Amino acid sequence: MLWENITLAVKDMITSKMRTLLSLLGIVIGVASVIAILTLGQSATKSITQSIVEGGLEMVTIFPDRDDENAGEFTEEFGETLMEEVDNISTVLPVNTSSANLRVGQETTTGTVSGVVSTYADVLDYESEEGEFFSLSDNLSARQVVVLGYDVAEELFPDGNAVGQYISIFRNQAKSYQVVAVMEEKDSSFNITYDSSVFIPYNTFVQRFNKPDNVGSYVVRVADGADALEVSDDISAYLDSTVGSDAYNIFSPATLAEMAESITSTLSSFLAAIAAISLLVGGIGIMNIMLVSVAERTKEIGIRKALGASPVVIMGQFITEAIVLTMTGGLLGIAVGTLVSYIVASAVEWQLYISYGAFLFAAGFSTLVGVFFGWYPAFKASKLDPIEALNYE
Repeated sequence: MLWENITLAVKDMITSKMRTLLSLLGIVIGVASVIAILTLGQSATKSITQSIVEGGLEMVTIFPDRDDENAGEFTEEFGETLMEEVDNISTVLPVNTSSANLRVGQETTTGTVSGVVSTYADVLDYESEEGEFFSLSDNLSARQVVVLGYDVAEELFPDGNAVGQYISIFRNQAKSYQVVAVMEEKDSSFNITYDSSVFIPYNTFVQRFNKPDNVGSYVVRVADGADALEVSDDISAYLDSTVGSDAYNIFSPATLAEMAESITSTLSSFLAAIAAISLLVGGIGIMNIMLVSVAERTKEIGIRKALGASPVVIMGQFITEAIVLTMTGGLLGIAVGTLVSYIVASAVEWQLYISYGAFLFAAGFSTLVGVFFGWYPAFKASKLDPIEALNYE
């Protein structure tokens, strides 16, 4: 009986092509909107998260407040103390920064000079394009050597071959530094614009370049397998108890990734709920079409009832027809929504992540729409008096 009802529904759809198309339009648009919004929302979330991941979810950065009365606690030795007091920390790197003018011959530019230890590049997975990052010996000896970020190297040495050359770094006076490496391009993270920075040994910075009173920031690498969010919370708790909550700021890419995912997921769900309203509008169209269909087929209903068809059978026929209509619209909507998602994702250069949950939601919701809005026309058809139906003009 079910297969017979489905066959009758498909035949009626084929017979009344224009009416079927118009009744499906609302469902197709609604389902396509839901699919596109949820799929693009998930793709945006994944793309944003991936960008943050590339910056290093396993990193936490601490920025001391230089104006706080406890700022003096943030010394070079503080990193070792932090590793002893907080679990799941593999490395703490002290970093000092200052802006300066850089010059080679007639070529000048402005960059950020960062004083870092020799393991800085390895810890941050920062690869060199030419040469090698300065060594532990360079740091201990406070040698005047420098590593150039990609953009700085391009500006100061447009013809290349920077390694082995000398650049002048201006602060209170110009000092000459030998270039030992040029780094690959790297997206900004941890409040550091790598490509427009130059890096000198930490001891060189504090002894010869700037002589700061305390460390400017600390880059903390979380131990493998540990939760960066939990470690970040533990660091905050330790700092609150030792220097106070006003003495520092802390940044964790993991926190940013979690926040981005929460915001985009909430926004996508909200927009999808709005788009789902169009499914209700499409359902009303289905009900109208089904009422017209009942009126057109009144005599057919009368004949079937005269031959012994029960109200349940008649009702099942029309509900099945409504469900077939909405499911067809749902499948077409899924196809259209996926195509739109692919086009938009390609245009904005996102990696497309198909939301299979959205497929199930759209298919299920469209089926419910068919049952809900098909019930009244089906009920009306099942209650027709066979004699009146046979005499219907």
